[in-house]
Amino acid sequence: MSYENILLKKEDKLSIITINRPESLNALNAKTIQELSTALDELNSDNSCRVIIITGSGEKSFVAGADIKEFSDFGQEKAEELARNGQNSLFNKIENMTKPVIAAVNGFALGGGLELAMACHIRYASENAKLGLPEVTLGLIPGYGGTQRLPKLVGKGIANEMIFSAKMVPAQKAKEIGLVNEVYPIEELLTKTKELATNIAHNSPMAISKAINAVNLSDTDKGFETEIKYFGELFEMEDKKEGVTAFLEKRKPNF
Repeated sequence: MSYENILLKKEDKLSIITINRPESLNALNAKTIQELSTALDELNSDNSCRVIIITGSGEKSFVAGADIKEFSDFGQEKAEELARNGQNSLFNKIENMTKPVIAAVNGFALGGGLELAMACHIRYASENAKLGLPEVTLGLIPGYGGTQRLPKLVGKGIANEMIFSAKMVPAQKAKEIGLVNEVYPIEELLTKTKELATNIAHNSPMAISKAINAVNLSDTDKGFETEIKYFGELFEMEDKKEGVTAFLEKRKPNF
């Protein structure tokens, strides 16, 4: 399928989605959200794809926010519909993918851009990255899951500070508070992200799929029981048989 606002590149077991609207610092509009959702559906059903990387075009911006022009005249009903559709069609979809999604945050990740990165399972950032949720400066709050995901990553106090103040957090500070996993020079970011993705791609896709679901339930009362259930289910699957056999035979598993 061809896309207007994103680029999709497949490399062996990896797939890279690049948001390609450099003239607007890769801001998210309705078309871009729809194309991201479609691409993720395509990759989720592609057995050759094990890991997905999402990044932005250029060296200035991952995603600088939502495209404010699209909703500037909305009323309550249309605004609620915008948030609900965005969460369901893209942000929640990323979080619940059966394959790991890694954000390579190459510059500004503001508003919907930070919400997009937070929906991913892992975040690597460039040294020039700045992350924040500036919605209160518009008289709004985050609408794509920011008030829910940020406290889980950095704690309630820091999340409140970031949301209430609308301050941007530089990359190194973002690492210190747990908002991103690693920080690299911009020219190394995608290479380092692909190295991690390749490492992940060599492991059991079935086990990783179960792990994603279990980790997503880690702050609920279903978490422990789900872990027990998945642990047992995996004993009946081919990946476990191959993994254990490879270990006993002192070779690398072939998943």
